[in-house]
Amino acid sequence: MAKETKPAASGYSSANIQVLEGLEAVRRRPGMYIGSTGIAGLHHLVAEIVDNSIDEAMAGYAKNIRVRLLPDAVVEEWDDGRGIPVDPHPQYKISALELVLTKLHAGGKFGGGGYKVSGGLHGVGASVVNALSNWLKAEVRRDGATWEQDYKMGEPTGKIRKVGTAKDTGTMITFRPNEKIFETLNYDFDTIVDRLRQHAYLTKGVRISCYDERDANEFRGMTFYFEGGIMSYVRHLNHSKEAKHDSVFFIEKEADDVHVEVALQYTDDFKETLFAFTNSIINPEGGTHVQGFRNALTRALNAYARAKNLLKEKDESLSGDDVREGLTAVISIRIAEPQFEGQTKGKLGNTEAKGAVETVVADALAMFMEEHPKEAEGILGKVILAQKARQAARVARESVLRKGALEGFTLPGKLADCSSRDSTQSELYIVEGDSAGGSSKQGRNREFQAILPLRGKILNVERSRLDKILGNNELKSLIIALGTNIGEQFDITKLRYHRIVIMTDADVDGSHIRTLLLTFLYRYMPELLMQGHVYIAQPPLFRVQIGKEVRYAFNEEEKVLFIDEMVRSVEVARAAKGGKKVEVVELSDADKEDAEDRQEGAAGEAAEAMVVGGVKVNIQRYKGLGEMNPDQLWETTMDPVSRKMKVVRVEDAAKADEVFDILMGSEVEPRKRFIQTHAKTVKNLDI
Repeated sequence: MAKETKPAASGYSSANIQVLEGLEAVRRRPGMYIGSTGIAGLHHLVAEIVDNSIDEAMAGYAKNIRVRLLPDAVVEEWDDGRGIPVDPHPQYKISALELVLTKLHAGGKFGGGGYKVSGGLHGVGASVVNALSNWLKAEVRRDGATWEQDYKMGEPTGKIRKVGTAKDTGTMITFRPNEKIFETLNYDFDTIVDRLRQHAYLTKGVRISCYDERDANEFRGMTFYFEGGIMSYVRHLNHSKEAKHDSVFFIEKEADDVHVEVALQYTDDFKETLFAFTNSIINPEGGTHVQGFRNALTRALNAYARAKNLLKEKDESLSGDDVREGLTAVISIRIAEPQFEGQTKGKLGNTEAKGAVETVVADALAMFMEEHPKEAEGILGKVILAQKARQAARVARESVLRKGALEGFTLPGKLADCSSRDSTQSELYIVEGDSAGGSSKQGRNREFQAILPLRGKILNVERSRLDKILGNNELKSLIIALGTNIGEQFDITKLRYHRIVIMTDADVDGSHIRTLLLTFLYRYMPELLMQGHVYIAQPPLFRVQIGKEVRYAFNEEEKVLFIDEMVRSVEVARAAKGGKKVEVVELSDADKEDAEDRQEGAAGEAAEAMVVGGVKVNIQRYKGLGEMNPDQLWETTMDPVSRKMKVVRVEDAAKADEVFDILMGSEVEPRKRFIQTHAKTVKNLDI
């Protein structure tokens, strides 16, 4: 029997193994270090530098931190801490400043007494910012002198130099991100301000300022300083809600070398608002400190309720869901050796944090309720009411979902399902109305695209419990179609479609329906948003036709541009046929304004004809998806090759929670102020 031979290695040898030295690895794979090269990654650069200053503040040295956004995408960050050391490192023989700015995993956070606690774990922050910047300048004031060093593409352009004397101490880092690495260099001032405000709450007694100086005609600035710390943060989160007790519970204590701070207050809300931090770094996925807090909360409230005979049955207990309804809580711990899952620090893994938080909170909360019986009455009244409502919701859910699964309850009749059973390839389009549903059902690819039409506006779930939600036919159909169940039985592994596309009309009603759907998904199925399963379709607003050529425009600007391009194309073709030589030039600003003036009124409610430069132009303004025939809907909005869609992600949970509460809550005044503030930035407003 002939021996089987393996195929040749096709020239694969040690010469094909590439080693990326220094910061080259960061430039080659920036997403590994900052998450992405989009707007989130751009803001991550600022966060990394600010986190270093926050570490100085937590250590008790920095009292002031300042961030300035300057023209040409330049960022300047300063603190009045001790200043990065500038003396030569005993091993590497270069200044400590150069070391932390050019070497990965270098810093004062790995022992040796630099920091007792810090947000930095891997020591890559400053060096990553340097690697991803066109240039960076470091200025350090310490030891009675001012020191400077410049860098280009992560490499020093010269040695550290002494440029003068100094009576104070501190560090200033100025940098400009590399435009070839990042998709945009346009920082969002509000995003940075929200992050800095959060830091100010978590590090009480520190003054943090942010200034936007990019536009000489529009200077903006904010300064934050909170003596109350996370107590002030809880009050801020609850400013538009009705509190069930006046005093905010607060405890600050150290246990097992873990510094624990917890603040909480119950409101009339139906959801939980909880933010957890380790060394001032937010942990959106929670972790052991959150587990410890929830265990302590459930145990303390059950013990108090039994002691006061507030539970009817001896074996009756408040569940974790009962005690979380209406809860607003902030957990902030400081620990010497934090163990995070990944560089983004999304989840804490230290086992000692669970025990420390559980012990501190359980004891303090029990004492708080004994000493404040009126506050305890408000808290227990809320959670016992939540328990009763949850029992009613459980009965409703079981009758709708569990019964359906056991007795062969089929998918909603209005759902036009796809033939594929591969959930990773399947898409569910949630469409507005029967007319749009008809067009999308005919235009779709039946293999992998399912259609679920909604009749009217769904329930606003922001102020509704689960039993009421399950009584809404439209939401009930959506829950069954998705297959994940809801509430305690939610299981994302049973999701039937990995792309959930919200496709509504481009008008006020369509926007409202889209917001209602996003509110439901964010409040009751947030994992779908966190894992990137939710999309928003982008149907065109206009159909522009000249002769046989057709283009679809998604806004007024595109419509104007397409008309002029198409008209000029026809004029060139006509001139060519007549033997005339035509010079094609770019439109000037005046020409563009003239074109816009000529087309005023062309965005009518139906198809209209106009003449531009002797060329007949047909324009159709789509009022809704139902006006598009199936082929047009497929070509513009549903064909994976040509469609445009926006993925919905949650990058700032605190900000998202606040916006949903403002827009969909019961308080009118906060919503009015929000609309007045943002009205000028609205595009494609349909009045």
